[in-house]
Amino acid sequence: MREALKALQAWTQAGKPAALATVVRTWGSAPRRPGAKMAVSQAGEMAGSVSAGCVEAAVVEEALRTLQSGARKLLQFDVQDETAWEVGLTCGGRLEVFVEPVGSADPVFQTLGEAIDRAEPALRAVVIRGPEDLLGQSALVWPDGEVLGALDPALGAELRAHLQGRAAPGSAETWIHTHRDGEVELLLDPVLPPATLVIVGAVHIAMALTRLAKVLGFRVVVIDPRRRFATSERFPEADALLIQWPDEGLRAVGLCSSSAVAVLSHDPKLDDPALLAALRSPAGYVGALGSPRNHAQRRRRLLEAGLKEAELDRLHAPIGLDLGGDSPEEIALSILAEVVRTTRARSAR
Repeated sequence: MREALKALQAWTQAGKPAALATVVRTWGSAPRRPGAKMAVSQAGEMAGSVSAGCVEAAVVEEALRTLQSGARKLLQFDVQDETAWEVGLTCGGRLEVFVEPVGSADPVFQTLGEAIDRAEPALRAVVIRGPEDLLGQSALVWPDGEVLGALDPALGAELRAHLQGRAAPGSAETWIHTHRDGEVELLLDPVLPPATLVIVGAVHIAMALTRLAKVLGFRVVVIDPRRRFATSERFPEADALLIQWPDEGLRAVGLCSSSAVAVLSHDPKLDDPALLAALRSPAGYVGALGSPRNHAQRRRRLLEAGLKEAELDRLHAPIGLDLGGDSPEEIALSILAEVVRTTRARSAR
């Protein structure tokens, strides 16, 4: 999602007309979730994806037509439709994709790009069904309820009332509302800061883990009090290097439910303070390197230090899924696989 929005921002700032395609709704075995995006420039450049590749070509063609006509479109691909078979959606899925042109002067997308640069959360609401004069109208809704954009004023007030007192959606969802004696449907599309992976211990595995985590879109913070280990030469991809004791560094980061903590130093002087801080925080994932024997000893130390059994039960140790690998890269892959599985399972509940 962020890849598509960043490309859209770069193209429009360079004066290139572009279109944005967003998955609105899926059924069955559709490969991408609502909110998945693909940006298409007038030159045919692409960023992001709305499927596993099966409908991309058809969406690009529609995006280019949208840039010529200026019209917004809600596309439907269904395995029962001839069009769907032609584009290759043979997996039994169905999806709807909203395609809209984006200009360089669009204040909503300009502000959205700035929010992405600052890693701030925002919610974009766009009319995907309704009267012709409302179709494509959009606005940004900030966490404090402020609405910025070109939504019909009455509809904007109704949207604000709908969101008041509710938790902001964690993924894209639609809202059908009666307006002007008819129905309008809006896509409520959150743009959230990237999840943060905090690595404690600037060891060799951490170097591989940083590289792989950046590919998956994580913001990566490495914490280690040892200056010779935590260097920009060893961790050029890291977003931040904190030369601090782990518990101090974790407090400085400010862990939340979208944070994952991987404790890799394999040294109790560093691991134990990190785990005491991480397991008492709202971090969504906490894992630690070490053998089952080492973990048993670690459990005793942490319980003696005052950690509760329920807090300790949150710990993934030995860290990572058992993929059978032993190289730093394979261990890093197993850690990320467990982080993704854990966070996905939590979001599905």
